[in-house]
Amino acid sequence: MLSNFTAKYRKISSGYMGQILEWPEVVTEGKTLEECREMLEDALKEMILAYIQLKKEIPQGRVLYEPITVEMPVAAEI
Repeated sequence: MLSNFTAKYRKISSGYMGQILEWPEVVTEGKTLEECREMLEDALKEMILAYIQLKKEIPQGRVLYEPITVEMPVAAEI
């Protein structure tokens, strides 16, 4: 069975940090974006196996995310 999850990547001083949005505990870092992707996929697989062994419910993928636009106040206005 295939499940889709949403990955978020952020540039950090040591490379990249990756996180699964539907499952915030699945997080990792890599020197390159590709390394981070690979490590995040491995971390996700390991977390799924651990949850199966513990008979815990696995978070479902395919969550709806949408951008929200907000006008930011200028520092002088605050």
